[in-house]
Amino acid sequence: MATTHINQRVQKHRDALRMAGLRPVQIWVPDTRRPDFAQGCRRQCLLVAQADGADTAMQQLMDEALADVDDWTE
Repeated sequence: MATTHINQRVQKHRDALRMAGLRPVQIWVPDTRRPDFAQGCRRQCLLVAQADGADTAMQQLMDEALADVDDWTE
């Protein structure tokens, strides 16, 4: 059956990754298809912007870091 062949191929790939010293992990990320996703992003962005605006020490650090990379080349 075709499913068995695919399962074997996937297992072979996973085994090769494990032999390379990697291991599988599972992560959960926000579902971008949810109707309230964009609204939640906007809300969080506004909160971050407000916090950044109130933190003058962070702004100074960011300005100094930006000035430090002005002469970097690619």
